[in-house]
Amino acid sequence: MAEESDQEKTESPSPQRLEKAREDGQVPQSRELSTFVLLMAGGAALWVMAGHLGQTMSGIMRGGLQFEPAIARDPAHVMAQLSRQFFEAALALSPFFLLLLIAIFAAPLLLRGWLFSPKALAPKFSRLDPLAGMKRILSHQGLVELLKAIAKAGLLGAVAVWIIRSNFDAILGLGSEAPASAIRHMGDLIGKVFLLISGAMIFIVLLDVPYQLWSHYNKLKMSKEELRKEAKESEGDPYIKARIRAQQREMARRRMMAEIPTADVVVTNPTHYAVALRYEEGKAGAPRVVAKGADAVAQRIRELAAEHHVPLLEAPPLARALFRHTEIGDEIPATLYAAVAEVLAYVFQLRRYRTTGGAYPAAPTALPVPRELDPAST
Repeated sequence: MAEESDQEKTESPSPQRLEKAREDGQVPQSRELSTFVLLMAGGAALWVMAGHLGQTMSGIMRGGLQFEPAIARDPAHVMAQLSRQFFEAALALSPFFLLLLIAIFAAPLLLRGWLFSPKALAPKFSRLDPLAGMKRILSHQGLVELLKAIAKAGLLGAVAVWIIRSNFDAILGLGSEAPASAIRHMGDLIGKVFLLISGAMIFIVLLDVPYQLWSHYNKLKMSKEELRKEAKESEGDPYIKARIRAQQREMARRRMMAEIPTADVVVTNPTHYAVALRYEEGKAGAPRVVAKGADAVAQRIRELAAEHHVPLLEAPPLARALFRHTEIGDEIPATLYAAVAEVLAYVFQLRRYRTTGGAYPAAPTALPVPRELDPAST
């Protein structure tokens, strides 16, 4: 069959297709959303911690610019002072970087959840193909990415110009402030800039996230032929399944036929149904159905019973009731105990006649079969 075009892939992706794509590392993802979350977290952290960071960095800078006579005499003192200042700076910045780390891990949860796929890390030399690269650049996806980049640059540039103009006097006034106040004030301005730029990006995110979800599911769409093929692979070929079921029925029929020589009696319709019963004396439980069948199967049951000298009893209502209300291996229903008891009594009398002689036992007639159990009378 010829390969189907993309226009023919009109069916929604199946759960199996989505799961396989996820295993291969193909999930919807938005770089704009991750960037937005990271910028918002960083801007909020700078705004909240601007005063503390400014004071700490000012103290570190002041300590670094102070001259101590010990430095000139002992070079090791320089390294100790640098190590101490580095540790103080790292300790002051650790909440900021911790918040950024949390934002990095939290961003995927907003769209697709965490995913680690070794297949996504496997090298693909097809990505080095320049023709394939040009095709991706000139594709619909590449055009969308270009337009998105232009829109993002224009929007963020406009917001940055507006922020600079709005805070121009404050930026120029930083040079006249005390170092500690200037650093604190600068951190506050940077935090505001981050938050405003991140806030502007929300418009890009609101457009990008639905587009990425639509693009992802559109790429995974399937044709009707692919759906049929997947159903066949997951559920099995109907022809093969039919063959298996036929073989299973044949094996069950052979096992059933092998049980007929062990039966005590075969109750017949006389030609349409045949049900073989076996009763194990000395064991708890009622007689069980070891074989049953209709039409050709019933004929074969009667033939095997005759070959192995299993008594045949014509009792149409009982045969119909047993065929309808029992399965192979089941005990007979309690409502048929009385009727089957008369049948077994006849079988035992017949056995005694065959071993000791005497009067031939009369076959039971008018067996007490409830009308509701006989399909012919309902």
